Amino acid sequence: MDRGQKGITIRGNSAQIAFTYQGIRCRETIPLPPTKAAQKELVRMRQAILYEIKMGTFDYGKHFPHSKKAKALRKTCPDHYTIGEGLKDWLQRGQGKWQRSTIRDYESVIFHHLIPEFGNLPISELTAIRVKKWLADLPCKNKRKNNILTPLRQLYEDLYLDEVIDRNPLARVKNLPVKTREPEPFTADEVARILNQLEGQERNLIQFAFWSGLRTSELIALRWQDVDLEHDRIYVRHANVRGHLKGTKTSSGSREVALQPQAREALLNQQTYTGQNSAIVFHDSRKNEPWKNDQAIRKTVWTPALRRAGLKYRNPYQTRHTFASTLLSRGENPLWVAQQMGHKDWGQIRKIYGRWIAPTDSINTKTVANKSSQREHHGRS
Repeated sequence: MDRGQKGITIRGNSAQIAFTYQGIRCRETIPLPPTKAAQKELVRMRQAILYEIKMGTFDYGKHFPHSKKAKALRKTCPDHYTIGEGLKDWLQRGQGKWQRSTIRDYESVIFHHLIPEFGNLPISELTAIRVKKWLADLPCKNKRKNNILTPLRQLYEDLYLDEVIDRNPLARVKNLPVKTREPEPFTADEVARILNQLEGQERNLIQFAFWSGLRTSELIALRWQDVDLEHDRIYVRHANVRGHLKGTKTSSGSREVALQPQAREALLNQQTYTGQNSAIVFHDSRKNEPWKNDQAIRKTVWTPALRRAGLKYRNPYQTRHTFASTLLSRGENPLWVAQQMGHKDWGQIRKIYGRWIAPTDSINTKTVANKSSQREHHGRS
């Protein structure tokens, strides 16, 4: 064969074939036996590629399955790029910006739900009706369904913004309605009955939970260096999620919390156990080490205490509800309570705890400013 054949370059026992696809000049190297028959086949191959490109049927990966360029170009071709490939690429791109617990949650829904259902489907073939029918048959609650759909939503949003697709079928799939669970705070009598079933470090932990409003993940991540007993405050900066220390759930979650007398008492009592030999405040007394996760507290401390106190089961998050409802019932400003809870504004407080807000309480920032000023003055004195 003429070594100068257009678009083909012979190099020993291989050949480079060149063509233009999607406005990009492509070159692929393939093995080539030093025979005239092989060289003629190479010419036919290039002609077939050019014809397929012209007709719009060219599949780069089919002709060159091991090509890096084939994979890159598939991402811009929604007829050949599958949802499974897209989800894996999306997950890989997010590794450096997500918390480990978030990555684990995304991996779970992608590999257990989304890829088994949609993985082999080309990006261009997904329809809103197919997603809606699938969601309707999922055997879980609406909140879980919405969470499962999150990676798929974000993938298609990225593809739409990058102009890989000209329509986003997920834009026509609304999140399913989620019924907000009503708070079930404990009464003062119930709190006393629960604490009477506990002693030592377990009592300190639960008493502090009732009077600080911290989430369980924040409780078990609290460090002594973030406790300021002299000025009656703590700083919430971390959370322990599935055994891994991370930042708080939101930026507003990183906050300063004023110590209520009962919370201060719990910390003073806890100093006896961990104040001198540990960075973490609360320990699992069975192992003499920090709590690994909230499940251990639920199983070994919380549930047995409620059973012994003769109370119906309510999850540990109700300690947080108890803290908020108690402060609001005694007339504390809802905006200040929102700050103590780690909400970015008092909208959530109004929505969740509206019936505990004292009717005579006026919502204004002056009250909050006075409280902050008093704490700062106390800190300087």
